[in-house]
Amino acid sequence: MRDQIPVISKPEPSVDHRLTTSGFTLLEVMVAIAILAIVLVSVYRMHSQTLTMNTAARFYTQAPMLAQSKLAQIEVDSSGIADTDSGDFGDKFPGYTWRISTEEVVSEALGEIAADLKRIDMTVVFNSDEYSYNVRTYRLIRE
Repeated sequence: MRDQIPVISKPEPSVDHRLTTSGFTLLEVMVAIAILAIVLVSVYRMHSQTLTMNTAARFYTQAPMLAQSKLAQIEVDSSGIADTDSGDFGDKFPGYTWRISTEEVVSEALGEIAADLKRIDMTVVFNSDEYSYNVRTYRLIRE
């Protein structure tokens, strides 16, 4: 008989011994969460800044119109202009308030006309002095 050389075959590894390479490692997940956190914080800050700029733009658009409206209302009012006065703009414009002050104008160059000239300072305020708009005008008011 011939010498037979035994053939040794490798046993196939069972499913339990195989290494699986699918999925994410803990490090990959942590890096992804860190990147996501940085992006979300940046988006939150940008959104907050946008809201603040929107509020400021709305105020600086509405305040001149409200001041002009109040000055026209005071000018038409038959009782005249008080030295100082204040109030709000009602339910239509919540958070908006106004203050007005008047002073006599003294000018040698204008002569007697200066006696009827008044300097009117109006301030429109939103959110308890968070935003403020000032306007100064002069009116010739005969008494």
